[in-house]
Amino acid sequence: MVGCSAFGLRALAWHRSSLERKRKVNKPASQFVKIVQHCVFEVNRIEERSLQSKVLATVAAVALAMVFGALDYFTGREWAISAFYLLPTCVAAWMAGRWAGFAVGALCTGAWFFSDMFNGATYQSPLIPTWNAIMLFIFFVVVVWLLTAFQRSHYHLEQTVEQRTAALRTEMEERKRLEQAKLQAERLGVVGSMAAQVAHEIRNPLGSISLNLDLIGEELHAFANSSSSSIAECDVLLREMRSQVLRIRQVLQEYLRFARMPKSDRAAVSLPAFLEEKLNFVQALLDQKHVDLSRTLDPNLPPVQVDAEQLWEAILNLISNALDAMPDGGNLTVSAQRHGAEALVSISDNGRGMTEEEARHLFVPFFTTKSDGTGLGLAYTQRVVNEHGGKINCATARGKGSTFSIQLPLAVGA
Repeated sequence: MVGCSAFGLRALAWHRSSLERKRKVNKPASQFVKIVQHCVFEVNRIEERSLQSKVLATVAAVALAMVFGALDYFTGREWAISAFYLLPTCVAAWMAGRWAGFAVGALCTGAWFFSDMFNGATYQSPLIPTWNAIMLFIFFVVVVWLLTAFQRSHYHLEQTVEQRTAALRTEMEERKRLEQAKLQAERLGVVGSMAAQVAHEIRNPLGSISLNLDLIGEELHAFANSSSSSIAECDVLLREMRSQVLRIRQVLQEYLRFARMPKSDRAAVSLPAFLEEKLNFVQALLDQKHVDLSRTLDPNLPPVQVDAEQLWEAILNLISNALDAMPDGGNLTVSAQRHGAEALVSISDNGRGMTEEEARHLFVPFFTTKSDGTGLGLAYTQRVVNEHGGKINCATARGKGSTFSIQLPLAVGA
């Protein structure tokens, strides 16, 4: 046992050191990712303009162009406001789009031309105002084209940033999930090796203790001259010792079953007939616990390719937990139905349910709310389901009960 303890301490120390090294290595990378994420989300997002906002922007730009045209007409050449015609043109182009910018630019050109023609301005040639108007319109066209091109490139850049941000977020979440799965696998590997070593060191002494207890019982009964009360007291003590030894054996068996899961021997199994047969065996226990059993088994459900014994152990764990959740009796429902290309097996109870904290750690190995539990029942159940290519989920509410759902792929050709 000293060697086993030293082995366990060395394994735990190695595991802690490996975790610390991983944290130190991943710390700069995680800081860099946080900085990139902060910078990406600081970029202002341009929302797509609605039709109403485009119309309002165009109307405002037209009104502004008319105001500038009126000012240009009444002030004549005293105030040089021709450059201000660029303002409504840019507003329309930025808010409503390129063609709206062209239209407002044409309107501003017309307003400038008519105000220049009707306020009494004189030129050496009558073609000069027309030429100036054409040049002004070409200038507006160039400005509108460049402005909208910049807006589109800016919007495209925003879309690219958003897409890459979403991809980066997805990659980070996937990497985090894989790291957690890897860490959990490493922990289970260490715990599994420790459990196997502990079981090996304890199982042989337990056999010797059980044998010696049997010999002590035989010797006590050999004392014919002893009082019957003394023998009865000794029998009680021996039974208690045997029960504790049996308890240790059961715990070791669960640890070994989880650490060394046997290879599954799969075959095509009809779930309705299989569950009907197995539930008949536990009916007496359910009656003893004052639990009413309801069965909803689809007789047309195609077979599944599973190891029948492993699957029944997994389902029996769920039934056992349901009975523990209903100490004063209740209703237990077992159903088997087709769900697309999968078979759906559900075990429901109307017991006390679970809290959010308990539901979050439901399938974590060694987590238990029972005083005599090992915390490996549901972890083993999940492992069996995963080994068969299925999924297991739980829906629970405090005071209303729990429902465990197992999804298993149907056999090929079903």
